[in-house]
Amino acid sequence: MIYQKLRKVGNSYVVTIPKDEVKRRGLAEGQLLAVTVQPAEVRPTLRPEVQAAWEASWRRNEAGYRYLAGR
Repeated sequence: MIYQKLRKVGNSYVVTIPKDEVKRRGLAEGQLLAVTVQPAEVRPTLRPEVQAAWEASWRRNEAGYRYLAGR
């Protein structure tokens, strides 16, 4: 999936496709494409081992984290 920002160009709106993606998919200029448009919310995600370490740390130190958050 590609995440791109919607930009205004003249009286139209444009979403670009990165050159690497065009090459990877073997697309060509002028080719007809099907596009599904929907708003996206991108949030960072942790690798599973980092997520597990964070959860273990939270269980051990929740009171301290909450104390620091309130300062």
